[in-house]
Amino acid sequence: MTPALARPARLRPIFPAPLQSLLDRLYAEAVQTDPGLRQAARDRGLSHDGQPDFYAAMAEAAMPVTPDFGALLYILARSSGARHVVEFGTSFGLSTLCLAAAMRENGGGRIVTTEFLPEKANRARAHFIEAGLDDLIELRVGDARETLARDLPDPVDLLLLDAAKDAYGDVLRLVEKRFRPGSLVVSDRADLDGDDGGRAADYLATIRDPANGYRMAEIVTSALGLRFSHDLAVHL
Repeated sequence: MTPALARPARLRPIFPAPLQSLLDRLYAEAVQTDPGLRQAARDRGLSHDGQPDFYAAMAEAAMPVTPDFGALLYILARSSGARHVVEFGTSFGLSTLCLAAAMRENGGGRIVTTEFLPEKANRARAHFIEAGLDDLIELRVGDARETLARDLPDPVDLLLLDAAKDAYGDVLRLVEKRFRPGSLVVSDRADLDGDDGGRAADYLATIRDPANGYRMAEIVTSALGLRFSHDLAVHL
């Protein structure tokens, strides 16, 4: 097992035992399977999610946020009292579980999360049920630019972007009309993800310009010997 992902995260919260056990298991499985699947995709010339066949090649990969970033998501949602969350990019649901755990402690609410691949959505649903958090989560399947174009919570307290980078700007524009002052936008690897460079340029330009009503900061976490960038923004 790779030490970077196997060790306890520096910010790791203490979840209830059943959820902690599930997250530990899913991260351990990702350490074992994801690097090989990603290398197999690279061998086919598929190096990033802007390529049409990339996600199909990675259908069996969890592709989770780093443990540190998952812990940060929990802390952000918990400390902000988030009750309404939108997530772009469910995968196997690890980040969704971190957010839902915070929401449960905040007194309940609704997470709308969207996943492009039906097979990944099925895996995520099973994990939500196993964790006992499925009552807080609405999982939509398909292109997020369609699935998030209707029936969103109002206000949206937190938006997580963690899927195809070239859609970050489109999803932000769909959701930001539901923001309140203080709503959070959190993105994973918008400007540092292998061969992805530049595909989230319009999104980054939006949140980096104070004239657009955001204040933002960049952080870096590590896993599997790699460094991953993340962007945190607050809507004014």
